[in-house]
Amino acid sequence: MSAVDLIDAIKLPFRKEKELYRAFRDMLGFYPHDISLYQEALMHKSMSAHGESGTPINNERLEFLGDAVLDAVVGEIVYHHFPRKREGFLTNTRSKIVQRESLGKLAVEIGLDKLVKRHAQNQMHNSYMAGNAFEALVGAIYLDRGYAHCKSFMTHRILNRYIDIDKLARQEVNFKSRLLEWCQKHKVNLEYVLLNETKTEDGSPLFSSKVIINGHECGRGKGYSKKESHQNASRNALHRLHNDRRLHDELTRRSNAKANSA
Repeated sequence: MSAVDLIDAIKLPFRKEKELYRAFRDMLGFYPHDISLYQEALMHKSMSAHGESGTPINNERLEFLGDAVLDAVVGEIVYHHFPRKREGFLTNTRSKIVQRESLGKLAVEIGLDKLVKRHAQNQMHNSYMAGNAFEALVGAIYLDRGYAHCKSFMTHRILNRYIDIDKLARQEVNFKSRLLEWCQKHKVNLEYVLLNETKTEDGSPLFSSKVIINGHECGRGKGYSKKESHQNASRNALHRLHNDRRLHDELTRRSNAKANSA
């Protein structure tokens, strides 16, 4: 234990938020200095909390900061872990780690989702909310303890425990790219159509899209961004192409017939 951590441990009995300090110590590996930053990181906007000046208090600003810090920290970690890989590989691997779905799962793994404060009626996309809180937590660490602590947290508390970087790097998760490759291989047209854009109970945008291949609707998907809805629609389309032999044969037969007549 460092001298700073020892002093923080000695101060603990005199803290007002003892349990919260302990929870973060177990989660992060160190005690927070400014606990208010971490409390803000846990505050979802559905709580509609305001400060004395009337300014809204929620984790959106810390989420914005944490997103940028995560890109830098994970980018550095991946850069050193794969010393001979090219930029495209490094970017793809980093994206797999910092994508919202991954962060939501990590938030659950470390118990962060149980600490998030939200309105009781808000039951929408819990993992998405937890992923936002994870980014906000990293933003709080950065402001409270600096870049080095963010890197240590991601290295020792997250990647070393929950993520096999080498295995993750080999995994294919870009369903949209896979579907595009399939369509190019079989010389068929691919189109994404936005069906609608709605709002969740907490006001977050929710998109719904469908995949059209040579005039056939092959899959639908929803997401909290157009990109996410395209990914989910692509995943469903690939699943259907793999399992619906009649559709697969019809699409490939038409493309073969078109090629033979050309």
